[in-house]
Amino acid sequence: MSDATTQTRPEDEHRFPCDNCGADMRFAPAEGRLVCDHCGNVEEITDDAPEAGPWGEAPGGIRELDFRSALRDRLDASEMEETRVTQCPSCGAQVTLAADVHAKECPFCATPVVTDTGTHRHVKPQGLIPFQLTEKQAHDAMNDWLGRLWFAPNGLQDYARKGRKMDGIYVPFWTYDADTRTGYSGQRGTAYHVTVRGADGKTRTVRRIRWRHVTGRVSRFFDDVLVLASRSLPKGFTDGLAPWSLEALQEYRPDYLSGFRAEGYTVDLDEGMQEARAIMDAQIRQDIRRDIGGDAQRIGVYDTDISGVTFKHILLPVWVAAYRYRGEPYRFVVNGQTGKVRGERPWSAIKIAIAVILAIILGAAVFYGLQIADEGGLDFGGLQGGGPPGLPLPEGK
Repeated sequence: MSDATTQTRPEDEHRFPCDNCGADMRFAPAEGRLVCDHCGNVEEITDDAPEAGPWGEAPGGIRELDFRSALRDRLDASEMEETRVTQCPSCGAQVTLAADVHAKECPFCATPVVTDTGTHRHVKPQGLIPFQLTEKQAHDAMNDWLGRLWFAPNGLQDYARKGRKMDGIYVPFWTYDADTRTGYSGQRGTAYHVTVRGADGKTRTVRRIRWRHVTGRVSRFFDDVLVLASRSLPKGFTDGLAPWSLEALQEYRPDYLSGFRAEGYTVDLDEGMQEARAIMDAQIRQDIRRDIGGDAQRIGVYDTDISGVTFKHILLPVWVAAYRYRGEPYRFVVNGQTGKVRGERPWSAIKIAIAVILAIILGAAVFYGLQIADEGGLDFGGLQGGGPPGLPLPEGK
């Protein structure tokens, strides 16, 4: 690591003092630039993307890094950084903090934490998607989602609307590129139909498959296989925020983090690659089935040669609301690019009980009505004596 890097305090990199008053400026999603809440000064974020690196470029000039070099700890020092972080004792999240922050509530699980003053050395992000939604827009999206919940406690939405602050967090992800070539052997099935006679003497048509052995090769280049690099939120939450429009990736600049926080990755590069390989493998199996063709396919064995693996560490914008309702923690996440919402919700036992009682009453009423109909409500006298329905029969008949 160079001397200049060593002498720079990690917490200073994300601070942008206003030229007019010296207060910290923040990135405003609605305007796409830095603003000073103290004096109203604004500052544009300039684009000074570097030249292409030795491993190629992603959209927007974002460099891809060599996977094998990273595993051997041979990345250039300029690709690494140190940040001051706090680790939540409950969910394990590692969140970067400003220099003057010493105690904070975890944005992911609302656990009160006391920060340490240590630093975390990690691969520097190559790119990020800046926040597109303001905190108010994220609040509106969350409240709309809450309003559609069935059997939620009456006080839940009111509680959420009381101005509960949402935290803008840049969540870490890995993306992987790879070139794959796969040889396989399997069976191709061709359907045909025969007529058979059953034990009851009746005939029926039966579909059968005629199999023949096949071999072949498929290839695919995988671009930006996205893998979550955090364990602080349930994976179902973050998976539910997809899709992300990665075409909007910008080269990493600390300006975009001003006024927000960034989570450090807790899923290592090689561990993330294992998940990426599983995603690739599922697609390769689909490619093999398509290549086998026919009416049915059986995959026997296949072997994949993977080469040219590169990766990026990127940050994606998520608004997080973590709160406690009647002593229990609940979390909501909002995609800071699209406004898609996922979260946990409490259930109202009273509302569920009332719904069950009403369902029982309704079911009993329908059953009672059918019983009345069967016992006479639809047993018209005219149907018994041959006269028109609903008319009395003549006396003596």
